[in-house]
Amino acid sequence: MDAIAAAEERIVTERIRQKLNEVNTAAQTQLSGVQDHINFTLQQAYFKCAYECFDRKKNQEEIGNCVEYCSVPVLKAQNFVENEMANFQEKMQRSLMVCQDKFETAKLQKNKSDAITDMESCVDQSVQDSIKTLPHLVGKFKVSLGITD
Repeated sequence: MDAIAAAEERIVTERIRQKLNEVNTAAQTQLSGVQDHINFTLQQAYFKCAYECFDRKKNQEEIGNCVEYCSVPVLKAQNFVENEMANFQEKMQRSLMVCQDKFETAKLQKNKSDAITDMESCVDQSVQDSIKTLPHLVGKFKVSLGITD
């Protein structure tokens, strides 16, 4: 690989990294209300519930079962959000893999500069499409978790 090709590849890699940072920033911003609900509202309810489990009239097993029961809503919410975010990331990865495949094919068919431009355009479209799905995903979280604005 010559120096120009290596430099072009580093530039493209950096641009793609910036695009992925855009998605991460958008996701963190839009999901902050959901995370806040899990970390504070549900956690607070868990600790209040768990506190009530500690009663001298109960044996150790009953206390453990009670605390475990209290943790169910938090764990369900966390698992739900984690699974949905994993699906979101997987879809985006597949989309980016399509861009990579198109790039590899385009490199063989035309000059590398056009292939790079096409790949950047593909990645940008993939990232924008992913960002557009975030509000719908957040809406799904809010409905499932009973979050009211």
